[in-house]
Amino acid sequence: MMKPRKIKDGIYWVGAVDWDRRMFDDLIPLPDGTSYNAYLIQGSEKTVLIDTVDPDMSHVLLSRLEQLGVERIDYVIANHAEQDHSGTLPQVLEKYPKAQVVCTPKCKGMLVDMLLTPEDRVLAVDDGATLALGDRTLEFIHAPWVHWPETMLTYLQEDKILFSCDFLGSHLATTDLYVTDEGRTYEAAKRYYAEIMMPFRKIIEKNLKKMQEYEISLIAPSHGPLYGRPEFILEAYRDWVLGDPKNIVVLPYISMHGTTRVMVDYLVDALIEKGVTVEKFNLATTDIGKLAMSLVDAATIVIGSPTVLAGAHPNVVYAAYLANALRPKTKFVSIIGSYGWGGKMVKQLAGMISNLKVEILDPVVIKGSPRDVDFADLDKLATTIAEKHATLGD
Repeated sequence: MMKPRKIKDGIYWVGAVDWDRRMFDDLIPLPDGTSYNAYLIQGSEKTVLIDTVDPDMSHVLLSRLEQLGVERIDYVIANHAEQDHSGTLPQVLEKYPKAQVVCTPKCKGMLVDMLLTPEDRVLAVDDGATLALGDRTLEFIHAPWVHWPETMLTYLQEDKILFSCDFLGSHLATTDLYVTDEGRTYEAAKRYYAEIMMPFRKIIEKNLKKMQEYEISLIAPSHGPLYGRPEFILEAYRDWVLGDPKNIVVLPYISMHGTTRVMVDYLVDALIEKGVTVEKFNLATTDIGKLAMSLVDAATIVIGSPTVLAGAHPNVVYAAYLANALRPKTKFVSIIGSYGWGGKMVKQLAGMISNLKVEILDPVVIKGSPRDVDFADLDKLATTIAEKHATLGD
């Protein structure tokens, strides 16, 4: 079993790496596994544990604490009530009966309800409150809706370490304590942002501005490796959150009998000829996480679907629902596809993306197989998209 990892004198990583987990909440794919990061800080007077681990890994956390010879924990900082962070709290409180939980007022209620944590062992703290450990001081930064309503970050003032909880994290199982491969970590962090954080983009924008008030030498998230170069992840988030959409069309589609695929392939070629980048996803086989990642930067979404029982294909309905839930900064949406005898596919899909502040471009939905006039309409759509993209950033 991997031993505790020393970060600095008196500061240790005591979390768990989950190499085999492939789904999160039975919803989010984890192609690279994940980690549940917990941190021990030994001050001259008080000892603190920041977060715990998923309950399936409780034995790993407790073993690491034993390896360090930790006989007393004064405080357990619960930055977030979700089980992958607080799930081992009951075992920690049982092993360290004098430990007190520190969290936001909202988190206190959630821990009591979800984990049956005794109320008298939970101390709710205000935004900006501090906790003295002797020679070290913790400052608590409320960050609601990043990505739950009770979340907070913890800042170790003397060492300038930000324990950022889910904010700025990545689902990535690795033996590296710190980021060593920025390319691989960038992709994992972008997937994490797309799947979990992007719906709260406007709130994250405020928290990025808040971070400018702090001198940060190290970012220690709750998932993935630590950022010894904080600007790497902060710059990435500024681009994902604040940057203009890019000259990219995301094209998720399904084709039951080949007709929609003919239309998709024709439109892709037409867009390429006009200098537009296309990311195409066959929804019968695609990794939904990669689709989410592509939405982070795309200026346009074109949905391709046949008609099934007068509506869109169920996989396409799910993709539209996903895009609506994730709320990317996309500017334009269109729909292409085919039908046999009729239906309300366009109206259905348009009604499913009400969260997106987009301009709906004229759809191209045809009866039967495409003819010359239909290909001409696809050319027109490609021209419109290229012209719209030329104005990005204006």
